[in-house]
Amino acid sequence: MQTTLAPSTDAKFTPRDRQLLAHPPYARADIPESFRRHIVDYSRKEAPGTILVDTEARYLYYVLPQDKAIRYGVAVGEEALAFSGVARVGRMTEWPDWIPTPEIQARLGPYPARVAGGPSNPLGARALYLFDGNKDTLYRIHGTNQPEYIGQAISSGCIRMTNEDVIDLFDRVKPGAIVVVLPPGRHASIGPTTARRG
Repeated sequence: MQTTLAPSTDAKFTPRDRQLLAHPPYARADIPESFRRHIVDYSRKEAPGTILVDTEARYLYYVLPQDKAIRYGVAVGEEALAFSGVARVGRMTEWPDWIPTPEIQARLGPYPARVAGGPSNPLGARALYLFDGNKDTLYRIHGTNQPEYIGQAISSGCIRMTNEDVIDLFDRVKPGAIVVVLPPGRHASIGPTTARRG
């Protein structure tokens, strides 16, 4: 598959983004080349504007017109905790607060009842809230203050991106966008197209 590295610039940063990310309270990670943002050929049937998460490969695709997609490296949920299925983006937030669920408190806590948005917050710079109909699934696509885990299955079920990548995705996605999350063990089989769709 031919890929072109999409520039990972801070051009989409707001003044608040620049301020909060100027001196992040976490170490900058050297993301492997394969998990950096790329423009790739996309041969699946999802419509432009759809998000597809290949849990097994640790990639998130934002589908573009003309059989292309932006591919981002992600961290995904541990196998027993991972979300899979079809959802939609029901809400989008910049620098979200984090409210740990009772399950997370029991498994990983104790945490405060609410963690204010900012670079120390586990949700990072942006969050896309995944809904099933009108119901919040409690799963998110969000930034991270642990970029060193991109490419791994480590999270409590959510899909983590670098803060730079989640800002880029957030600026492209429309509320209500379809999100397809493939279960572990099922690859997206994305490759060059042999025939142009009409």
